[in-house]
Amino acid sequence: MREPSVHQLRLLLAVAEELHFGRAAARVFISQPALSQQIRALEERLGVPLVERGSGTVRLTPAGQAIAVEAKAVVEAVARLVQVSDAHARAVRGTLRVGSLGAEAAMPYAAAVLSRLREQHPHLEVEVHNLNFIQQFDALANGEVDAAFLRGPLPSGFQSHQLAVEPRVVCLPADDPLAGEEKLTLAQLADRAVVDMPREVPRQWWDHLTINPRPDGTPVRFGPVVRDTEAMVLAVLQARAITFLPAAARRLYPRPGLVYVDVPELGNSVSFLAWLPANRDLPAVRALREATRTAEQNPRVLSE
Repeated sequence: MREPSVHQLRLLLAVAEELHFGRAAARVFISQPALSQQIRALEERLGVPLVERGSGTVRLTPAGQAIAVEAKAVVEAVARLVQVSDAHARAVRGTLRVGSLGAEAAMPYAAAVLSRLREQHPHLEVEVHNLNFIQQFDALANGEVDAAFLRGPLPSGFQSHQLAVEPRVVCLPADDPLAGEEKLTLAQLADRAVVDMPREVPRQWWDHLTINPRPDGTPVRFGPVVRDTEAMVLAVLQARAITFLPAAARRLYPRPGLVYVDVPELGNSVSFLAWLPANRDLPAVRALREATRTAEQNPRVLSE
C-alpha cells in the first residue's frame, strides 16, 4: 500500500462533509472529474473503497467513514506542524538596542512593550541604553540605538508611534513661596530662572518645552545647564532654578526638598517610540513595532 498524500486526505474530507462531488469540487477549487479521479487514486492507494456513488448521491463506505476520522486528525496535525515551523521561521534573533531618555523604559507603557517583545521573540536579546538630553536624538540618528523611548516633540526625520500622554508640572524647591499652591500660572513663574540645556540639544525642542517665549512675548530667563534629569532636579534642590517635567516625575524623582505643582498652561507631555525610516523594516525593529501594537492601549492621560 502506498501512503496517501495530505492533499488527497483533504479532498476526502471535503467529499465526506458535502456528500456531493460537485459541491466538494467547488469548495476545493478543482473540477469535479479531477476530484473524482483523486478519490479513486486514494482508494487504490489504501486498497479499500471509500465512497459509494449513486445517481446524484454520495455516501461513505464504513471504511470511508473510519478513514475520514483519521484523515481529519492527520490534516489538523499537519496544519499545526506548519504553524510551528512558520513561527520558528519568523523568530527574530540577534540584538536590539533600545534607547531610553532617562526613566522612559521604566514607564508602564514602555515596560509593557518590552515585556511583550520578550514573550514574542525569546531569542532576541534586548539591550536598553540610558540616554541623556544630548544623546537622546543623536544616538538614534547615528545608529547607536535601533529605536528609542523619547518625549516629544521629535525632530523631523524620525518615524514614531505615540505611546502615552500625561500632564506637565513645575518642579520647585520646597521653600519657594509658590510651593504650597495647588495650581500655578506661567505668569506667576515669570521671574524664576529655568534650567537650560547644553548647546548640543536642539534649541527648538527645549524652547517648546519651556514655552519660550511666553505667551506675552517675554523670553524665558535660563539658569544652570544640565545634561540629564538627575542634574535637573539637583539644580532645583539647590534653589538655582525651576524646571518643567512630566507628571510622572512625582513618582520617578521624589526628593526631600522638592515640590511638584500643576501648571495647566504647560499642556501635556507625549511619549513616543521612535526609529529611523531606514530601520523600520529591520527584523528586530519590526518585531518591536509589532509588540508595541499588540501591547498598547489607547493613548491616555496618565493619572497620578
